Amino acid sequence: MSIEPQVVEVDHSGKPRRFVFVLMQDFTMLCFASAVECLRIANRTADKELYSWKIIGEGGEDAVCSNGCAFRLQEELTELDRDDTIMLCGGIGVQNATTKRILNWLRREARRGATIAGLCTAGYSMAKAGLLDGKRATIHWENQDSFAEEFEDVELTKSVFVVDGNRITTAGGTASIDLMLKIIADDHGEDLANAVADILIYSSIRTDQDTQRLSIPTRIGVRHPKLSRVIQMMEQNIEEPISPAILARDVGMSTRQLERLFRRYLSRSPKRYYMELRLQKARNLLMQTDMTVINVALACGFASPSHFSKCYRSHYDTTPYRERGSHAARLSV
Repeated sequence: MSIEPQVVEVDHSGKPRRFVFVLMQDFTMLCFASAVECLRIANRTADKELYSWKIIGEGGEDAVCSNGCAFRLQEELTELDRDDTIMLCGGIGVQNATTKRILNWLRREARRGATIAGLCTAGYSMAKAGLLDGKRATIHWENQDSFAEEFEDVELTKSVFVVDGNRITTAGGTASIDLMLKIIADDHGEDLANAVADILIYSSIRTDQDTQRLSIPTRIGVRHPKLSRVIQMMEQNIEEPISPAILARDVGMSTRQLERLFRRYLSRSPKRYYMELRLQKARNLLMQTDMTVINVALACGFASPSHFSKCYRSHYDTTPYRERGSHAARLSV
């Protein structure tokens, strides 16, 4: 026996607002499903067709997401109605999925005044098309380093989602839910948005003021304020690392006290932890950009390629060149 939800009264008699989901190669299912389900539930809860949607993509046949599931596309990349909202769905390997045809199509629709949203990593495609120049945007935290290096004219944030005029970006995953709940609230009121959240059993609605990653104390499992401050300083100073002595001084402790703090909570020295942060950023840049290994080294605070290669090999058991080559080979399969 199915239980019908309580209907939320909505004053709406016009045509439904249409969302056009553009599924790119290896898009993330969660970001797409989260968005479209919010629209479906909104219609059901209001007992009216407030929203409609269709699924399109390059080639017009099937789109395969990153988990291997295939979706039948309804159309090719065609000219859309002016009132349509484009929802570009990205995922892993977004650089390869951002083809010349998609870029040209995005630019054409942007010239016609379309509202364009990039879900998950699709903010990259929007930036590549020049649609985010001078605007605020966000992207999944794994792609933040490479995005910042490639698109200097975009004001990158760590927000869950960003709405800047008719350009919208999200951080991926369940951030699509937060975005769609805001859209529903703006279109038809908070009551409907809250009712949709309740049906989704989504009890903590985030706004564009919320950041996508856990706080440092939560992430590392400790709540020592000085340790959190030092780690934050490290994360903000990758290209020009700060010495442990200066880090210790800036939080009001001795270098020896800082050493003991890191050993106690993180089982490693401050120098080692800092090195791991820099190498992680380097790995992201190697896999997500076309930057030369020398430029990656410089962007991560290494004075010479040889020192960078030595540290990288010690940590990852491979060289930066081999890492990039093996990653490229996996993407080409």
